[in-house]
Amino acid sequence: MDTLSTGVTPAPLLRVEGVTIQYKTPDALITATRRVSFDVHNSDRFILLGPSGCGKSTLLKAIGGYLPVTEGEITIKDRPVAEPGPDRMMVFQEFDQLLPWKTVLENVRFALTASGRLSGAEARDRAESYIEKVGLARFMNSYPHMLSGGMKQRVAIARGMAMEPDVLLMDEPFAALDALTRRKMQDELLRLWDDTKFTVLFVTHSIEEAIRVGTRILLLSPHPGEVKAELNSIAPDQLGTARQAELESRINDMLFASH
Repeated sequence: MDTLSTGVTPAPLLRVEGVTIQYKTPDALITATRRVSFDVHNSDRFILLGPSGCGKSTLLKAIGGYLPVTEGEITIKDRPVAEPGPDRMMVFQEFDQLLPWKTVLENVRFALTASGRLSGAEARDRAESYIEKVGLARFMNSYPHMLSGGMKQRVAIARGMAMEPDVLLMDEPFAALDALTRRKMQDELLRLWDDTKFTVLFVTHSIEEAIRVGTRILLLSPHPGEVKAELNSIAPDQLGTARQAELESRINDMLFASH
């Protein structure tokens, strides 16, 4: 490729090409997604949006390297994804993803040391830095059972971000929170993004959350998940305006219109 040419779009950080995922149950062969393709670029806040059962969480697990694809390919920095790796960290929606016998600091530090990313004082310093970023400096020595659901999710996000992965994978991370805490966590995530510009791939079935959190939104059809459209979200200063209502309505029609 001519490296001197201008106006060339940089290569995507993550590429999903024609990915079909199937798995067997005792009764049937289930097709979760069918020939899904999209690109995620550096610093994208990329949303997978669709109704429950459309395969978006299954797709995220395949990107994480936890599930094989039946057809197509997933690459990160042009390397095929074949297994989990520290270049992709996952935040789940369950609150019990932390090690209950370790403190907040130990949970975050353990991810760094167990993966071989950092050790000793470096691991501690990095862990403390990200715990401070998510506003939990006062709780470094607390155990998970002493924290609220929202605080546990903040620790999980700090743990994922401390690894400084190429992409942070978030599977409906705020779905189990009450509405006020959920909004607060969305704002917290955007504040963290402003600070570090990390790349995030975020799964949700909430249209409002997709618009608030994302810069790009991929719409997946009901089961099996196929790409219906890929849209730009709106600027933060347009949240709560007629522009947001118009985009919500448009997405709703695209997802649920019968044709």
